[in-house]
Amino acid sequence: MIRLGTFSRPGEDRRFAGLLTEADTVVDLDTTTAALLADWDRALPALDARAHEDGTPLAELRVHAPVEPGQILQSGANYRTHVIDLAAAHHAERGTRPDAEIRAEVAELMDRRAAEGTPYLFVGLPSAVTGPSDDVTVPAWTQQFDWELELAAVIGREAFRVGREDALDHVAAYTIANDLTARDHVFRRDMPEIGTDWFRAKNGPGFTPLGPWLVPARDVDPSDLRIRLDLDGETMQDETTKDMLFDVAALVAAAAEITPLRPGDLVLTGSPAGNGMARGRLLRAGDVMTGSITGAGVDLGTQRTRVVAP
Repeated sequence: MIRLGTFSRPGEDRRFAGLLTEADTVVDLDTTTAALLADWDRALPALDARAHEDGTPLAELRVHAPVEPGQILQSGANYRTHVIDLAAAHHAERGTRPDAEIRAEVAELMDRRAAEGTPYLFVGLPSAVTGPSDDVTVPAWTQQFDWELELAAVIGREAFRVGREDALDHVAAYTIANDLTARDHVFRRDMPEIGTDWFRAKNGPGFTPLGPWLVPARDVDPSDLRIRLDLDGETMQDETTKDMLFDVAALVAAAAEITPLRPGDLVLTGSPAGNGMARGRLLRAGDVMTGSITGAGVDLGTQRTRVVAP
């Protein structure tokens, strides 16, 4: 299994694609991940051939977001338990109906969506992307800053109006994204009839910590990965991708039905249960989030993100 990232050396502006070796050194590929993804079918064998070269110790380099996406397609309400928990938490704020009644109603809705519905997708801004170890500022305009660790599919071959059965052929690699959310801005209180406002709730600077590594899709079974987020050492999210309503192929196909997906674009696959809103514990300055995604023989790396005051 190879791991690809974007790095820089202290005092240098140049960012370069690099291969992380088993010895925790980085082979400088003297190119960018964007260039590699643009010619992924040819690049991958070449990366395999260089995976055992000597490199610079990882500890001497800065790790950046592994890719600069042109488009980010995000998936809402794609984990069954997550949606049930969120619905229960929102109703608990208003105290209008019994918890068990809400949970049963939403569970039925989720099962119906999985059987008959289609993915719920919206657009994120590339400007929200930051590195896997960069500090994230909690905005002064939110009192409910929340985490949502999730699997991100990275496009390597242009996809437009592809079927679900062929969609995974267009995924080059997988990485980790934390889709941070200002929960108190998800719904417009001034215009409740207009629904959700994902632009404001999810697109502030640093709202999408990404990486650290791109792991080739050939080495990953996206249907059986464990997503875990710890907050100050306490596990908050610990769920597998088996709880998804729509799998990666369905999400890529749904996105590509509307817009061409190009190399380097991201399809975020939704977040599992365990977010702060459901737990009654939102992010505050000083918190440290540690996120990882693992599977059988697969490790997408670890994010460590500190939350700082404005």
